Amino acid sequence: MRFVIKKAVIPTAGLGTRFLPATKAQPKEMLPIFDKPAIQYIIEEAVDAGIEDIVLVTGRGKQAIENHFDKSFELEYYLKKRGYKKLLDTVEQVAKMVDIFYVRQKQPLGLGHAVYCARSAIGSEPFAVFLADDLIYNVKSSGIEQLKKVYSEFPGVVFGVVEVPGDQVSNYGIIKGKSLGGNVFRVEDLVEKPSRREAPSNLGIIGRYILTPDVLSALGTVKSGKNGEIQLTDAIKAVCREKPVYAVKLEGKRYDTGDKLGYMKASIEYALRDKEVGRKLRDYLRRL
Repeated sequence: MRFVIKKAVIPTAGLGTRFLPATKAQPKEMLPIFDKPAIQYIIEEAVDAGIEDIVLVTGRGKQAIENHFDKSFELEYYLKKRGYKKLLDTVEQVAKMVDIFYVRQKQPLGLGHAVYCARSAIGSEPFAVFLADDLIYNVKSSGIEQLKKVYSEFPGVVFGVVEVPGDQVSNYGIIKGKSLGGNVFRVEDLVEKPSRREAPSNLGIIGRYILTPDVLSALGTVKSGKNGEIQLTDAIKAVCREKPVYAVKLEGKRYDTGDKLGYMKASIEYALRDKEVGRKLRDYLRRL
């Protein structure tokens, strides 16, 4: 049986409070990483992995995201009239990349709630979830491609993890897992933001998932936790009691762009990889 993931959910309803005042009038997902909004890198990763339909879970004040992935007649006309073909092609391609559907999360009730808001658009098939704060740079295989490879062998809930320093485990969902060889683990338990002493490992969950309809069913029944939020981790934990759940230690450079330092690192390192700007920027940094 062939398993194909064609739909993805990307929650974007967060308020971006860690980046105020920059996010007072624009979504944090639209803050540029070098020359593209952070959300565009995520959608490009999804499209390259064969995703055909993307559900963006939005909230108030997120119109800039919708506008970015829509046609811009005035801008395209301006670029065409002045012969800026390369720029015109770039702008037009953004609007043509993939079919995007928008669902409103009316209250900020957590990641699990955001995913649950997309249930009608997802239906009864497995789907991917991307968190826009996590960029994973790997020239050979993107984060979601690595999950898809494992999913083809172990169909079920699969998500990405990375090793996190001991003093940061309280910022993550942490897994207890049994190694199946290589970078794949059968998940035995999940603990949301444990203390360093209570953490069952140093493997923290990051923003790449392949989920099954079982998770959506669990999200409909799990109780809200801290701050009244519905945690995706709790729903996956409920599924884990009944069916196999797998974690993949992702390969590549991961950037937490929801953190100011992580955001700056991503901006600089993506710029350094650019053919036109990279060398000049590297020379500039050496002179600092």
